[in-house]
Amino acid sequence: MTERLQIAKPVVDLLRAPDGPRDRQLLLGDTCEVIGHDGAWINVRAAKDGYKGFVPQDVIAKAQVPTHRINTLATHAYADANMKSPDLLSLSFGSLITAKGESDAFVETEFGHIPKQHLVAADSLESDPIAVAKMFLGTPYLWGGNSRLGLDCSGLIQVGLLACGIPCPGDSGDQERAVGQALPAGTSPQQGDLLFWKGHVAWVYDAATLLHANAHHMSVRFEPLRPAIARIEAQGDGPVTSHKRL
Repeated sequence: MTERLQIAKPVVDLLRAPDGPRDRQLLLGDTCEVIGHDGAWINVRAAKDGYKGFVPQDVIAKAQVPTHRINTLATHAYADANMKSPDLLSLSFGSLITAKGESDAFVETEFGHIPKQHLVAADSLESDPIAVAKMFLGTPYLWGGNSRLGLDCSGLIQVGLLACGIPCPGDSGDQERAVGQALPAGTSPQQGDLLFWKGHVAWVYDAATLLHANAHHMSVRFEPLRPAIARIEAQGDGPVTSHKRL
């Protein structure tokens, strides 16, 4: 029987090898299957997207059934059901928690008390992936990042799609192959489309604007669509390789 565990820290790097480089990240409550062990490291496969990597043993715990999901960009878990009590940790959008109890304004968890305004049912879905992605405007660019602390181009695509119940791999190359329907060259872009380059992906926010996490600005930014396409090609990353629609 496959052993299933869950992430027990706010944000955990999923590493290519023990003590290796970060490939992606997992959030509190994300479940994973254990593939193997390597000393103090566990090789896991993330349930949300099948991504494999290594995490330290001390960041995982026995899987629980989640009751709530964080649906704001970030929230805090407090020592008591009081916003003036010490904050114990910060949680990112999409994190999953299991309630132990609740008061008028807070849900109690093993990590602290979380404001009800920042929670929805764990199995609820968002309706607009662009609206989810827009929440992350200004978030720093972070290679392999998947949280409000930092994310990369494919992380911004994935957070919007998974929140809406649309399967999405973690890397832009896999996203280009798996997500949406390819459109003929010259098709007019519309909101919610995806543009792919070799090693990059962006949301089409509207017919004239991209929304993407990019290393040029080192953040999640709006950028005029046509100038961005020209800039990306001029900097050596080539032309658009795919235009896809969900």
